Amino acid sequence: MSNIELSPQEKAKQRAGFKAAEYVKDGMTIGLGTGSTVAFTMARLKERIRDESLTIRGVPTSIQTLIRAGELGIPIIGLEQAEKINLTIDGADQIDPQLRLIKGRGAAHVRERILADISDRLIIVADPTKLCTELTGPVPIEIIPFALSHVQNVLIKMGGNPVLRDGVKKDGPVISDNGNIILDYHPAQKYNPMDLETAINMIPGVVCCGIFAEFSEKTTVIIGEEEGPRVISL
Repeated sequence: MSNIELSPQEKAKQRAGFKAAEYVKDGMTIGLGTGSTVAFTMARLKERIRDESLTIRGVPTSIQTLIRAGELGIPIIGLEQAEKINLTIDGADQIDPQLRLIKGRGAAHVRERILADISDRLIIVADPTKLCTELTGPVPIEIIPFALSHVQNVLIKMGGNPVLRDGVKKDGPVISDNGNIILDYHPAQKYNPMDLETAINMIPGVVCCGIFAEFSEKTTVIIGEEEGPRVISL
């Protein structure tokens, strides 16, 4: 992919995405995240498959990624076929100095969490705008439709404002690939990411929220800066 006609932010995403592709080795099974930055990684993997005869298998986190992988010629398997996932490459909406994340703008965070948990290593690709001094939300929460009113009431009592995410180019709410709906929760005050993640995930009807506070030790963050990709780990 060329930098021609890419915006500065897109160029930053490309730098991060291309760098992440270097971590993929022959014979690996990798988790493929969802989003615009991971799309650059997948484009670079297509080139490596063509030019280096790289042999890999990918486990997609969304229908969008599944379709894109098919278009690029990246071999795909289901999670049940993966004996081991060597690493997952994914994006994030916010990244704090402890490498805790907020994910879920693309409504794929449930499957992304599953792969993050299973993978030996998690590589997060992002442009510099995703770095923050502290996680501030909003926090995406995937819930089963039956539990909507209950989850909203609990979140309101916790403090803050849960907003049902509306669909784009469709009537009604966003529906995840799992058939569920998404709340974007705006906390009323500063919070401890691990504590809030645990509290939200314990609410009956919640599948999971988009705070990823427990994967920092196996996370490598790649930020696409103007002078080149910057690699961050703890």
